[in-house]
Amino acid sequence: MEKRVNYLVSWLQDKIKDAGANGALVGISGGIDSAVVAYLIKKAFPDNSLGVLLPINKPVEEQDDALAVVEGAGLDYVCIELTNGYQATYDSIKQKLEEKGDWNEETAQLRSANLQARMRMSTLYAVAQNYNYLVIGTDNAAEDYTGYFTKFGDGGVDLVPLINMRKEEVREMAQYLGITESVITKKPSAELWEGQSDEEEMGITYAAIDAYLRGESIDPEDEKTLQNLHEKSAHKRQIPAGPPKFSEE
Repeated sequence: MEKRVNYLVSWLQDKIKDAGANGALVGISGGIDSAVVAYLIKKAFPDNSLGVLLPINKPVEEQDDALAVVEGAGLDYVCIELTNGYQATYDSIKQKLEEKGDWNEETAQLRSANLQARMRMSTLYAVAQNYNYLVIGTDNAAEDYTGYFTKFGDGGVDLVPLINMRKEEVREMAQYLGITESVITKKPSAELWEGQSDEEEMGITYAAIDAYLRGESIDPEDEKTLQNLHEKSAHKRQIPAGPPKFSEE
């Protein structure tokens, strides 16, 4: 694990140097993935790394796990509350679509969650530009395969150091790095809404996804669910599609 950590630290340093950037930042959610990235960027750039807390509908004082991560890593951080900006944007969208008679209540909860993720992405880039930093993503191999991220939201980043690591491997790295146990053992959640759980929303456990990614056989129903998630999210892993070059011939 020491070699893998050193490899990722070196990779981050090389990529940021190649980009002509000064350092790196990451959005801190209090989850295990962002915690691992926080520790990695601190190792890579001891004096040029930043954690950004972006709470929505939750006060800064209640960001216990996120604060524990930045304090444990010794990472400089800033907290920017987005509640008012998010609410004003969401309310404006809802009002205008209701006036048209086109508001779809069935998908409102997910749209709200995706809007939050995209506002966080925009904020991270605004902060990153202030420091000439790159935005470091937190998606792991399981999330990449299933498409469990918001397109142009938490998926909108410059570098993804954990992209080849299964969830179990991220957990092992977190333990090696000395990340607080409450973060390592907490129920995986993107905190898209109150009580939201990654595994319940996907309909499959990370353990099953990891087993599949290891090349092992899994329950046929789980495999069907996994392949459906993978196929439906294919567009998230590709650059925006365009038609072939037009020719009059």
